Amino acid sequence: MKRWNVVIVLGLAQFVMVLDGTVMNVSISTVVADLGTSVAAMQAAITFYTLTMAAFMLLGAKLGDVWGRRRAFVIGSCVYAIGSLITAVSPNVQTLFLGWSIVEGLGAVLVIPAIAALVADNYRGSDRVTAFAAIGAVSGAAVAAGPLIGGFVTTYFDWRYVFVAEVVIMIIVVLFARIITDATERQTMRIDLLSILLSSAGLVLVVFGMLQSKSWGWVLPLHLPVIAGVPIAPLGISLTTWFLGAGCALIALFVGRQRRLVARGGSPLLHVELFSLTPLRSGLAVLGAQYAVTAGLFFMVPVYLQMTLGLDALETGVKIFPLSISLILFSIVGTRLSTRWSPRRIVRIGQLVLLGSAFLLLGAATEDLRSAMFALGMFLAGSALGLLASQLGNVNMSSVTEQQTSEVGGLQGVFQNLGSSLGTALIGSVLIGALSTSFTSSVAASSLPEETRTVVYAATEAGVTIVPAAEVDDLAKNAGLDDADAAALSEIYRESQLASLRVAFVGLIAISALSLLFSRGIPADRPVQRRRDPVATG
Repeated sequence: MKRWNVVIVLGLAQFVMVLDGTVMNVSISTVVADLGTSVAAMQAAITFYTLTMAAFMLLGAKLGDVWGRRRAFVIGSCVYAIGSLITAVSPNVQTLFLGWSIVEGLGAVLVIPAIAALVADNYRGSDRVTAFAAIGAVSGAAVAAGPLIGGFVTTYFDWRYVFVAEVVIMIIVVLFARIITDATERQTMRIDLLSILLSSAGLVLVVFGMLQSKSWGWVLPLHLPVIAGVPIAPLGISLTTWFLGAGCALIALFVGRQRRLVARGGSPLLHVELFSLTPLRSGLAVLGAQYAVTAGLFFMVPVYLQMTLGLDALETGVKIFPLSISLILFSIVGTRLSTRWSPRRIVRIGQLVLLGSAFLLLGAATEDLRSAMFALGMFLAGSALGLLASQLGNVNMSSVTEQQTSEVGGLQGVFQNLGSSLGTALIGSVLIGALSTSFTSSVAASSLPEETRTVVYAATEAGVTIVPAAEVDDLAKNAGLDDADAAALSEIYRESQLASLRVAFVGLIAISALSLLFSRGIPADRPVQRRRDPVATG
């Protein structure tokens, strides 16, 4: 048992890193009311929590190489605990954004790459495969347990206590970090600040553009942002398109910068030659798609359950429970299957099951989501995600040498959190954008009086906001509508929320289908840690 103490400590840290997103998702309506904010603001906070990690994860991996991986792990854990404490006492959404989305995210960029590298440092052979599978299972357990933990604590106590508990856990992790072996020598290198700027700015622009697509539109401008009284839409094109284009251009410049640094004998932030390794490239792509689906699912379903059906945080967690239990179960099943089946076979089965579950969930999107089909769809989605979680970490780490594990740990963190950011931003924006479109068109096609429709159009000119469906009737009456019109408008809004949920499920189907194209390079046999550099890394 003593040999597994290291993975227990690392697993505790991993659990906390993953827990945060799912805890906050089931508490959305409570936090919105408590801090006097909106669902859109919470979507931004959730997105930027993972985006901060994605933008600076490569820097965190490099700092681990320079400072030492265990030292980076301890420093990151301390920073993360400070962020959790700020979040726990936040009086408004701005303070929550600072503590959660920024400070916690910056702590995580040191912790997550170090976890992967320290597992590789402390275990060999079959023990390493088991240790990576255990970390994957812990991640799955955190995703699964988050809704139940968050729901219970939020309903019976206060959502802030979750973050207080995280502070305590990270203190325990720091106290026991001394048992972890850091066998890799520290490196002396100059970290390129321009590379950091290019990569982080590029990722932020891409994700922020997607996040704002719900109000700006994708290509043709919808609701124009106004600066100093001037609507902003360069050349008549939505800012979303410009942000995406600028972000992609900066990422391309970042890649070129890394190649030039290698050619000059410098120290790149990322050895882009690593992407020439087919197993690593496929493993990272599937990992990103997996986290995009997970994040999208954990945003859209709780929003519908709470804002449309009026469920509290605990009821929301119970509704998601089939996914939670199957994710844990099939993380274990996937680990056992890896002794007999190849990673590609397990991953492909997981992807196909995930695609099938997305179709089931689309078919189960009824007004109250109480059908057995919805429970089955959630169970199958969890089982698919569990199978994927059990394989991808070891596939990625086994694609490179031991000296490259820290860098690949950083890459894993980038793809995990970029996938989560894109999933929340994209699916959330599709959900909110579809709500606006459906609501506006339904009002236009309704039998509501012309003057009532004029009032509604004026009130929703800047877009339709997600609010509790039960409050729409009162909001309509406050806007001057009579009882009959208010009741009709409330029903239209509820139907529009359901229609937007179905559109979001279609988005999940598209991501799940696309991920099938990425898995062709997953190894068809059990991966073995490489001992020689597969690429020149300077």
